[in-house]
Amino acid sequence: MAKAVVSVVQAASIRDDTAATVAKALDLIAECGAKGAKIAVFPEAFIGGYPKGANFNIYIGARTPEGRAEFESYFEQAIAVPGPQTEALGKAARKAGLFLVIGVIERDGGTLYCTVLFFGPDGELLGKHRKTMPTAAERLCWGFGDGSTLTTVATPWGQMGAVICWENYMPLLRMAMYDKQVALYCAPTADDRDSWASTMRHVALEGRCFVLSCCQYLTRDNFTARMKNQITDDNDNVLMRGGSLIINPLGEVLAGPNFEGEAVLTAEIDLQDIVKGKFDFDVTGHYARADIFSLIVDERPKLPVTRI
Repeated sequence: MAKAVVSVVQAASIRDDTAATVAKALDLIAECGAKGAKIAVFPEAFIGGYPKGANFNIYIGARTPEGRAEFESYFEQAIAVPGPQTEALGKAARKAGLFLVIGVIERDGGTLYCTVLFFGPDGELLGKHRKTMPTAAERLCWGFGDGSTLTTVATPWGQMGAVICWENYMPLLRMAMYDKQVALYCAPTADDRDSWASTMRHVALEGRCFVLSCCQYLTRDNFTARMKNQITDDNDNVLMRGGSLIINPLGEVLAGPNFEGEAVLTAEIDLQDIVKGKFDFDVTGHYARADIFSLIVDERPKLPVTRI
């Protein structure tokens, strides 16, 4: 199979209601399937929510009861992996006959992770990627993933992986993913700036891969009622304006960027474009200089406790 239809979903979580957000995801997965998509990508933290504007009432040297209460409410919206929510998502992927890539807030013990899940068209949970480097104040509420979830999954159109938001500014992480021969480079994000499209075009050119990037279109009205928002109290104000897009291996934009509202962006991709692109640039092949540069990637799980 050389060609496929792919979709990126630009939509917002439903405030304070993980069950309703999952139900919304199921409808959107079905919509992607109806459009003929064989791959559907959802934004960062779609299930569980991206707390744009929250600070958990924290400052250096102290935590507050108010901040702990805010974290408790956020923790309640997170999901276990696997769990009933992932089972529902898998069933929807199977019904739509597509590969699903979706951002969630994962709950594991007492820690939250910004995670991307991969599902196959048979409904199976194929793997996950935990964000390795939460950005700035994200470290107040999320833990750090390790190298064991630098996951790629096989599809009929090549390897597929995900790099979340500002992980895309980590050159060594990108190189590690390119070395896995990623053909379908998914980039769920919360970055809605004009500059994001330039970053995604650079990644497509650098990796000679298709880039599928999506961001939420989030208004203040969809922000949780259980946290103070430091940006705005106006429910009509936009906290994230989208900017989702699909790009081919020569950096050409096939769909988007869209800043108008919630949308499902769709494009047909041709995997032969990857071969054509690597004619003059293969970053882990003929354009590498292993005699000068090398990268060591540790993909072992880093466990705090090991029992032997």
